[in-house]
Amino acid sequence: MLQLYKVTEALCISNARSACSAQLLQQEAVTLCINVSRQQPFPADAHVTKLRIAVYDDPSEDLYAHFDTCADAIQAEVRHGGRSLVYCKNGRSRSASICIAFLMKQHKLKLKEALQEVKSARHVIDPNPGFLSQLQTYEEELERRRARAEEISGLQRPA
Repeated sequence: MLQLYKVTEALCISNARSACSAQLLQQEAVTLCINVSRQQPFPADAHVTKLRIAVYDDPSEDLYAHFDTCADAIQAEVRHGGRSLVYCKNGRSRSASICIAFLMKQHKLKLKEALQEVKSARHVIDPNPGFLSQLQTYEEELERRRARAEEISGLQRPA
């Protein structure tokens, strides 16, 4: 069965077969498709912005390098009233990792919370061990950034 799974009101996850359904994309008003694969096709819909993250579902692949780019692209769609779809071949590991990274960065969730939220939307998700490790590193990086931002804003307050 073809289906897009809602992670948030503005973010869906699916497999490649569902992502290429023009009917589903139109039904869910998808404006951005993030294809997290080297080989899976993009939907034919010309009205959808397309972003390819060319990685295999291999624990040694560097997905970490794409977390900020994808999270920021999804957030930009949110700001413009759009909806994003993140997909890979099976909609289990690569796409789930990108959705988790988005929730961690933009919704300020901890890894465990973000993982559970994506799993609630699509119960078959299962990021590979390498991607989970990269998400743990990303969680630590986001915490450092937030601490620095708080420190800087504290320094800028008038006495």
